[in-house]
Amino acid sequence: MIGLDFGFGAVEQELWRLVFAMTRIGAALLAAPFFGAANVPVQLRVAIAGAIAVLVCAWTPLQPPPALLSLDGMLVIAGEVLVGLSLGFILQVMFAAPVIAAEVIGGTMGLSIAVTSDPTSGAQSTALGQYFAIILALIFLSVGGHLEFLALVIDSYRAFPPGETWLGAERLDHIVQFGGAMFVTAAAIALPVTLILLIVQVVTGVLSRSAPSLNLFALGLPAGVLAGIAALIACFPILTSQLTELSRTAVESSGSLLVP
Repeated sequence: MIGLDFGFGAVEQELWRLVFAMTRIGAALLAAPFFGAANVPVQLRVAIAGAIAVLVCAWTPLQPPPALLSLDGMLVIAGEVLVGLSLGFILQVMFAAPVIAAEVIGGTMGLSIAVTSDPTSGAQSTALGQYFAIILALIFLSVGGHLEFLALVIDSYRAFPPGETWLGAERLDHIVQFGGAMFVTAAAIALPVTLILLIVQVVTGVLSRSAPSLNLFALGLPAGVLAGIAALIACFPILTSQLTELSRTAVESSGSLLVP
């Protein structure tokens, strides 16, 4: 099977079959949000991939290439990794929309200096971005998006059997188009709050021109922060519905990659 024989017979063949199945699943978990977060232990990620691979091996007639360590076998493995990364990457791109919206809102409110470490990616993120990320995580898990994503990974073995995993130009273009959808979604999330903040800044500017003795910075920054917090509270029902729709759209977008 791999050019090596350790003398375990059928047990060894099943072991390499399991490892081969874990390749696509592990790549999908690595690229997807939540599962591929920097604070998720690698051991836990491997355990989840192994558990799902056991089900895949039991439900599908999955067979690894005859020579797994040959050039043809490596190309098949590369195709498996490509499909897994594509499924997780689409989900990751869609989930970047609230972070971009938080950057816009935080900069308008004057909270861009409130930066903290993002436990998901390990990079620096604004405090408002962490707020949006927590809400999105709770909504995504509550609607069962993580289960639907894992189901898509399993269904990908039907759409892309091993050896037929190279994505064509149409599917690659389909993945690129989600970048535009990400910015449109981010603008839709940030629009209600930024509109209110724009009105507050216009009023503050009019007051500063009417009464030059007023300190624009001493008046504008607290007013912007208070107006932003009030706008976030007022727009919370809209934000919840937007993030719920985003969770469903993200999973559907990943599933559209499996459609011929």
